[in-house]
Amino acid sequence: MQFEERALAFPCHDAWLYGILSLPQPPQPRGVLVVVGGPQYRAGSHRQFTLLARSLAAAGTPVMRFDYRGMGDSDGEVRDFEAVADDVRAAIDRFFAEVPGLREVALWGLCDGASAAVLHAHADPRVTGLALLNPWVRTEEGAAKATIKHYYRDRLFDAGLWKKIARGQFDLVAAAKSFADNARKAFARRAAPAPGQSGAAGLPDRVRAGLERFEGKVLLMLSEADLTAQEFSDIAAGPGWRRLLSAPRFTRYSLPKADHTCSRREWHEQMVAWTLSWIRSW
Repeated sequence: MQFEERALAFPCHDAWLYGILSLPQPPQPRGVLVVVGGPQYRAGSHRQFTLLARSLAAAGTPVMRFDYRGMGDSDGEVRDFEAVADDVRAAIDRFFAEVPGLREVALWGLCDGASAAVLHAHADPRVTGLALLNPWVRTEEGAAKATIKHYYRDRLFDAGLWKKIARGQFDLVAAAKSFADNARKAFARRAAPAPGQSGAAGLPDRVRAGLERFEGKVLLMLSEADLTAQEFSDIAAGPGWRRLLSAPRFTRYSLPKADHTCSRREWHEQMVAWTLSWIRSW
C-alpha cells in the first residue's frame, strides 16, 4: 500500500515538538503512536522506529513518531520518562487532527518509552492498546538479581571465558569484586518505612498499577538476551503479576537470542510481524 510521510510541528505548553506521520491511503481507523525512550529520538537506534512506522503504514496502519520535550529536535528541557504525559497527550491530539478518520490509537514503546506509555494510557480513552518491547522496570535490587541470574550464569558456560582465564587474560579480582557488589545489592535488606509512613511505590509497582488501570489490549514482547527484559520477566513471575498477565487481553512473546533493540533484521522483522498481527486482531 502506498503511504506518504509528513513532517509535523505542534505545541506542548511553551515548547514546540516535532514528529513524522506515516500515512497510508486509505488509513485504517486504528493508529499507532511511537513513544520514544530516552536518550533516543524519533528515528530510533539503527532507524528501528522509522522502519517500524513504514512497515505498519505499508500495511494500512497510520503511524506517528515524535520527539518529546528536550529530545531530538523538540524544544524544552530534558525530562524523565515519568514526566512526559503532556507530551504524549499533545502528540495524540495532533495525530487525530491530521487523520480525521482515526478512532483510536495504540501506544508503542521500547524500554522507558514502554513504561511511559503504560503510565499514561489509562488516563486517555483514545488509547485502546499498548505494544511494549522490553519495558523498563529498573531497580538497583532487580538489576543486580537479573545480572546474577542471567549474565553470570551464561558466562559460566562461555567457552571463550575459560580460554581467557587459561591464558591469563581475565581479571579475576575485578570480576569477583563486581559479583560481590551485585550480590550485595541483590540481597540487601530494604529499609522499613518510619512509623506512620507508607513506603513510596517503586517503578515495578507503578507500572503494574498502570497496566491494571488500563482496560485495553496489551502486546508484550521480550528479548531473551536483554537484561532489561530479563529483569521484567523476573519481576513478572510474582503472583500479582502472573494473575495480571494471564488475562485474555494480554498477548506475550519472547524473541530468542534478541538484544534490547532487536538490532538484527530477523529480530526486527519478527517484532514488526507480531505488532502488525496484534493490531489486526482486535
